[in-house]
Amino acid sequence: MNYHYITIEGNIGAGKTTLAHLLAKHFNARLILEQFADNPFLPQFYENPKQYAFPLELFFMAERYKQLKELVYTKDLFQSITVADYLFTKCLLFAKVNLPEEEFRLYQKFFDIIYQQLVQPDLVIYLHAPVSKLQQNIRKRNRSYEQNIPDEYLFNIQEAYTNYIRQHNVKTIFIDAGNADFLSNPKHFKVILDALEKDYEAGGQHYFMLP
Repeated sequence: MNYHYITIEGNIGAGKTTLAHLLAKHFNARLILEQFADNPFLPQFYENPKQYAFPLELFFMAERYKQLKELVYTKDLFQSITVADYLFTKCLLFAKVNLPEEEFRLYQKFFDIIYQQLVQPDLVIYLHAPVSKLQQNIRKRNRSYEQNIPDEYLFNIQEAYTNYIRQHNVKTIFIDAGNADFLSNPKHFKVILDALEKDYEAGGQHYFMLP
């Protein structure tokens, strides 16, 4: 395979972590999973977004930076591929949705300093699913603080991701994941594996449908 650092991205409930586990197992890759449960501000944020958005996003950025810096820069003689279930840029995308303008400008200053210190992935796999599918997945995984996420919030996050990918010409495998079931349907996982065998140009989006 041509890629050494692959990041899986998508909206809340898109199936990022499931696919990351499968790819890491298939390629015997180092696996980086976001430690969202360690963020003490997450339940409070869903209860009171205006009050807790800034500490929530600062905590996420600090933890993501620490994790990616430690793991990506650590040489592993037995695992030449790294698979992560988040892109560091998601810090900025969620902050743009969650923070008022003045707080976002301050947040972006910290982000710009940190961003330069990290290795960026060779390829992003973006899982796109309609909000109805995302809500279904969110209900299924049954995290109490997620159960009342408004559709509008998921739409806004979705728009932030797609705008970023298109505007920055990120090399992306764009998967229509509306009916995705990577665990139970081997054909769905094979679409991902076949897509990873291709050598894409420096940037651009490459679209795939699941059977």
